[in-house]
Amino acid sequence: MADEPHSVGDILDAIEELAKTNDEVAVGDVVEALGSRGFGPFLIVMPLIDISPIGSIPGLPTAMALVIALVAVQMALGREHLWLPGFVRRRAIGADKARKAVAKTRGVARFMDRCFHGRLPVLTNPPFVRAAAIGVILLACAVPPLELLPLATTAPMLAIAAFGLAITVRDGALMIAAMVLAATAIAVGAGLWSGR
Repeated sequence: MADEPHSVGDILDAIEELAKTNDEVAVGDVVEALGSRGFGPFLIVMPLIDISPIGSIPGLPTAMALVIALVAVQMALGREHLWLPGFVRRRAIGADKARKAVAKTRGVARFMDRCFHGRLPVLTNPPFVRAAAIGVILLACAVPPLELLPLATTAPMLAIAAFGLAITVRDGALMIAAMVLAATAIAVGAGLWSGR
């Protein structure tokens, strides 16, 4: 098991290493590679899948939101280790697809790692992480009804990814920005839904 990642680059390195040594990259393998306390990285990876073209598959955003909510509940309860059910841990993609995805996101990862790191780290300590987890649960609950509207799940998923990034790189300023983004995402979602 690897040390807990502290940058987006670390996450990509772990996934790339798995893709080099396996025919498939399973969710469970990624969790193990990122460390058993990989709550933050998991909250980055899942929303990015939703925002990608894969996220347009009907029902997938809701399924991912349920898994994200399960992870966030564990964070809110202060669990030390990330637990996922077997059917989630066994989900896998081909190693070649994983390598291509990593290559496409390297530039974004370098930008994120330059911009987000270590500001106001006290805001990434357990009490604030638990508050963020509650925000993630609320955002995940907003996803199923928004899935009925084209691209509407992007807003809550971006806010969830921002929480995950803030926790991973211990950036309290980003944690504040994620809270603002979460409030905005909920407002946008409510506006989209009421305007149907």
